[in-house]
Amino acid sequence: MTSLYTPEQIEQLFTHVDGRYGFARWGRPIAPIVFGVEDDTLRTVKGAVEAVATFAGHQMAETDPELGANLMFFFFREWSELLDVPDLDRMIPGLADLVGRLSEADASQYRAFRFDDQGGIQAAFVFLRMSGELAKIPAESLALAQAVQVFLLWGDQAFAQASPLAVLPESGATIVRPEIAGVMAAAYDRMMPVAATDASHALRLYARLQASNLTPAPHES
Repeated sequence: MTSLYTPEQIEQLFTHVDGRYGFARWGRPIAPIVFGVEDDTLRTVKGAVEAVATFAGHQMAETDPELGANLMFFFFREWSELLDVPDLDRMIPGLADLVGRLSEADASQYRAFRFDDQGGIQAAFVFLRMSGELAKIPAESLALAQAVQVFLLWGDQAFAQASPLAVLPESGATIVRPEIAGVMAAAYDRMMPVAATDASHALRLYARLQASNLTPAPHES
């Protein structure tokens, strides 16, 4: 297929606010767990993670041998609720200070990552404060967008101007944008590294997209 992105656009997806290039993907199967929601939403979130894993070409697992669950979603109303989660301060260093900063900023979401010795993603934590505009987003769309954003270490501004999702005009269904799905599939190609700090990695992603004969089917919700 022909990439919908230029090499420079791919590079920007993984460029952080300080100007450095920083890419990472999961280096192990993903074992998700969801806190603070009803069973229907739990199934929606896990279904979104499984769908993204399918087109990215990555594995899921029931449990992680070291951590039990290595991808944790937290849904809540106020940031202060996180201070009552048992042992969360052991997994998120400086939790109290972080909660204070997020509360002061009136933030709606936050993602934290832990990395293994090769630089690959070892664990991720997704915090979603369900109030304001975030609470108005349909559960399927919210879950799909969050799954996309936690499958790779994206740049801070990767989706500041455009959502990773799109709506099909003919059906109204929400999908992962084909160009994003393509980048993710290329990133999880077994010949690609689990982590990179040199922008030449973006050229390799672009080449992998150009060499691919199939466009991964973006998940529909």
